[in-house]
Amino acid sequence: MKRYSVFSLLRNALGYHRDWQQAWRSPDPKPEYDVIIVGGGGHGLATAHYLAKEHGITNVAVLEKGWLGGGNTGRNTTIIRSNYLWDQSAGLYEKSLQLFEGLTQDINYNIMFSQRGVLNLVHTIGEVRDAKRRVYANKLNGIDSEYVGPEELLKICPILNLDPNNRYPVLGSTWQPRGGSARHDAVAWGLARSADSRGVDIIQNCEVTGFDIENGHITGVQTTRGAIKSKKVGVVVAGHCTVMSDMAGFRMPIESHPLQAMVSEPVKPIIDTVVMSGHVHVYVSQSDKGGLVIGAGIDAHNGYSQRGSLPIVEEQLAAAVELFPIFSRMRILRTWAGIVDTAPDASPIISKTPVNGLYFNCGWGTGGFKATPGSGWVFAHTIARDEPHALNAAFSLDRFSTGDLIDEHGAAGVAH
Repeated sequence: MKRYSVFSLLRNALGYHRDWQQAWRSPDPKPEYDVIIVGGGGHGLATAHYLAKEHGITNVAVLEKGWLGGGNTGRNTTIIRSNYLWDQSAGLYEKSLQLFEGLTQDINYNIMFSQRGVLNLVHTIGEVRDAKRRVYANKLNGIDSEYVGPEELLKICPILNLDPNNRYPVLGSTWQPRGGSARHDAVAWGLARSADSRGVDIIQNCEVTGFDIENGHITGVQTTRGAIKSKKVGVVVAGHCTVMSDMAGFRMPIESHPLQAMVSEPVKPIIDTVVMSGHVHVYVSQSDKGGLVIGAGIDAHNGYSQRGSLPIVEEQLAAAVELFPIFSRMRILRTWAGIVDTAPDASPIISKTPVNGLYFNCGWGTGGFKATPGSGWVFAHTIARDEPHALNAAFSLDRFSTGDLIDEHGAAGVAH
């Protein structure tokens, strides 16, 4: 085995990586592209990846106002599942889960996908009925899902507190074994490298400041790095989609909220699944580094700040300690917040818009990460063919005028 001295390690740490090849290029924008994607997060990068891979469209620019993956992609808690209630949601999220299962091989980049399973706890008789209804609906759609009682729960998660005298006793849970988590920045980096290798230009520090529209058709965008022409523009800017739609001259039925999360000090492996509770409003998993990743729901106020309020922190920690008393003496290392855009029916919008050639992908609320590859796959189809795929046809902007909503408030869980 080769041995390294302290001085060798120090030399490598300070400068050994300088000659490493960059994972993707940093080109200047060209005057014109076949497609422009606004937003360099996971969904935007996935869209570019599938435009190139599935549809042969490689003259594509991904425009990111900051750094790649610096928005919600880097500010989430990485939960992946597909056990949604309605057929439309189940089809879309299941497609995404299937793509996640092969994504490491597809993009030749280890996304650290871990199918550790997801529990959604229930605490009331009404929740038990709703949970079983969702399990039955999942099974009809071919999605792995089952309802487990307290005895099975203890086998899956032995540290869970099932004391019947709790303020909100745990009566049971839904269980999706194929659910789990992945490394969020690895997903972004891998998709970026894959798209770049196929000829896509990824342009960071390039903010879109306006749209060029002539006779109802998109002709290009205005940016902080100059005007760029394109007859097709896809907007994927979680949290800021209404800013973009205002620029284009139409309104989106979206509200933006801060969403907080936190991570504890690292400890040895103690919880090997994801546990969620919408009733006491908390979810917990353990990262590969050993920290407990803890989150809850949105802050009630609207805003674009990437910081939340202390009452949300207090409530979710109280709920976590009630479910897991063993956590009570652990220290929180850091907290953060993302900006989530939520639609009235808690379902996304993946749609054509009143402007021909302009497409929007938004409204993922608090659960966008789990949909990353599926979202990009259907959005790429919509842009390439100027019509939705069957999996996203129901998620059009028109549903808010026709009333054909997809109400997923229940199955969306505490925050996912």
